[in-house]
Amino acid sequence: MSVTFIVLPRHEGTRIQVHEPLMAHRLHASERLEVVLSVPMSPLSSNFPDFAVSCGEEGSDPLIHYEGSEIRVDQFRSSRHFENRDADLADVANLGIRVWRYGMPWRLSEPSEGTYDWTLWDAAFESCRRNGLEPVVDLLHFGLPDHYQGFSDRRWVDGFIRYVEAFLQRYPDPVWFTPVNEPGITATFSARFGMWNDRTASDETYYECLGNIVLANLEALALIRSDRDGWWISSEGFGCALLGDDDDQAKVESINARDMEWLVWDLHFGVEPRGQALNALDVINGSDLDRIGELSRSVPADRVVAGHDIYPISVTPYGSRADRPVSITDRLGAYVATAREWYERYDREFWVSETSNLGLTVDEGPAWLTELTESLYSMRGEGLPVRGVCWYSRGDQYDWDSALTLPLGKVTEVGLFDADRRARPVSLVMADLARRHPFDPTTTADERGA
Repeated sequence: MSVTFIVLPRHEGTRIQVHEPLMAHRLHASERLEVVLSVPMSPLSSNFPDFAVSCGEEGSDPLIHYEGSEIRVDQFRSSRHFENRDADLADVANLGIRVWRYGMPWRLSEPSEGTYDWTLWDAAFESCRRNGLEPVVDLLHFGLPDHYQGFSDRRWVDGFIRYVEAFLQRYPDPVWFTPVNEPGITATFSARFGMWNDRTASDETYYECLGNIVLANLEALALIRSDRDGWWISSEGFGCALLGDDDDQAKVESINARDMEWLVWDLHFGVEPRGQALNALDVINGSDLDRIGELSRSVPADRVVAGHDIYPISVTPYGSRADRPVSITDRLGAYVATAREWYERYDREFWVSETSNLGLTVDEGPAWLTELTESLYSMRGEGLPVRGVCWYSRGDQYDWDSALTLPLGKVTEVGLFDADRRARPVSLVMADLARRHPFDPTTTADERGA
């Protein structure tokens, strides 16, 4: 079987020169050259790449409260992805990208409790096959079906387990899974900041919701592992602190924030929480804590690639450092330092599961991605097991300037392709990365090497 790829315009040398005038990188049909390549479509690879070059489709769907009404965020509707699915996936494949973070909304796949509609998933996997993309399956992306009241409603955990069981029975091939996207962010925005879904705002409700979410995620992973040689390819918010010299109070604040944010990793990996986060152990149901501890050992370390979702906006200057400009180099220095500390604590392979220019201008995307990739290579050179990078997302998103709380349809310019599906300069940087890290699904990670 073969698939048609569009070869991007060749640049002098093997690396794209991102310092060239940015408008020169705009792609037009007249500049493209079609070739036919043979691409294995099945079976899906069981080996996650040694260094994955990936992209994803934004599908967030939390509930929010706006002007007196409860409103469902629907990024798929805003982006018109379902109407353009094949063309969207072809655009990604034409960059040489093979690893594709993708999920259909749970609420649409289970329109009433215990009744499943697989129409969207069937179409999703068929489009992946046609375009030579291997999916990292996302089963829950910030939103629950309408028959659950929120993440503090314990019933949803059992419902999610049943949904995962039904999914696995219908689809025997996928092996890369993100059962719950960003469990910590889901709990934080829903139950600590009061912005989505439950719309509560206390540490206690945060601990309660996080316990439910971690339990659901681990139960799903245990089901996957019992059914096939599945991988946990995770995705989680990854905040980083930028500190000035000799600012003790700022250091204390940043450590407290880190301890709370890393609670999600502590629970997943069976590590005792630190600082304020220890209080979670007094709030989460005792039997659930026992089950979480048992399940934290259910996924072998060599089948986990932990996800760091690192954006320019993920870096927070504390204390006096907030008074000075923050460069891309400053932000990435903070990320590298935090990633080292994270690896020392958890000893798991990791990748950048989401990144974009969010927090910078869209024109700074190529520079951000180039410097980020160089930082990842540097960490690999130190011996840290960095497994790749994912630009999130394929297209522009909507209303992320307000963290989805103001449903105004305002474009958030972060896509490899803009809202009109025109390629941005950063897409060429991704294409260059894909050429440097070709994914051969017939080989193992060890055979691919660094």
